[in-house]
Amino acid sequence: MDEDPNDNAPAPRVGAMTELRHDRVTVAQFREAFPRARWSDSLNAWFVPGRTAQKRISRWLAEMEAEADAFADEKGRDAFEFDPIESRYLKAAPASFEIRTPYSRTIVNEIREIPYAYWDADRRLWTVPYRSFDELRRRWPAIEAAAQRSEPEARKARREAIRGTEEDETLKARTRERRRKRYPVPADDRPPLTRAIGTHVGVVFFIGMDGELVDPATMSAFYFPMNEGGEYVWASWRPGALEELVTTWPARTPPGQDELDRGWWMPTLEELRNARRDAGHPRIRQAAESGMKPGSSTCSNRAQPNSRRASAQRAA
Repeated sequence: MDEDPNDNAPAPRVGAMTELRHDRVTVAQFREAFPRARWSDSLNAWFVPGRTAQKRISRWLAEMEAEADAFADEKGRDAFEFDPIESRYLKAAPASFEIRTPYSRTIVNEIREIPYAYWDADRRLWTVPYRSFDELRRRWPAIEAAAQRSEPEARKARREAIRGTEEDETLKARTRERRRKRYPVPADDRPPLTRAIGTHVGVVFFIGMDGELVDPATMSAFYFPMNEGGEYVWASWRPGALEELVTTWPARTPPGQDELDRGWWMPTLEELRNARRDAGHPRIRQAAESGMKPGSSTCSNRAQPNSRRASAQRAA
């Protein structure tokens, strides 16, 4: 029997990572609030131990930002009143802007680049403080255009336009394949289980391999080209839960060409950030939680959260 690569994996440390501005005052205030915090030269970030570390860091950052921007919201509100954004997708509420649009990955990516934007899961809308009005205005044309393209009527019109074409059949086949939650891995170099893995379909958790050989045509059409003379088998996977992804330590370097050709690698920080963002979507969150073992709350990639933008509040 092959040795399980996870048998000798170090136990993950419980805690959270965060990045700070490198000014003396901020660091001093942080060290006073978190005396057990330790600096990581390799990640250029601070590690705070404890199961509630992420919540405590998020709360501290929110308090610091509120103090620093005491008058920024007032300035942003004045700027909006002088030159407002007129759109059915945007509402100027008393405390912040409220954005409600059809779902679009473009919209999500644009809004997440706006400072202090927050997804309100209860009300199913984005909130953006008035202090971020300048960045909101800069990104609004792309947000509104994506919202209009994502309206049900617009989506239906696009589907009708390609109905029965080769493009339509290709898209349907791709959707059917991805719903099978399988991925080709080398028969002689299989990825470890129970830890986040980077792949050509995103960051996933592999949950099993049944030894079924992969058809080269299917693999090349929907995943990546098979290495000449290689033998691949199908591996089952599930998306990662947010709690698992924020405790995953990123790879120090991007995957090399050998790893890309192999099809899997240790995920980078940017890949993990994208996966954490996706993990906040209700459908993906439900799929991830249903695939986790009962009682499990972390993955084993010796890992910690890594950025204030990766906080649980922002990743929803």
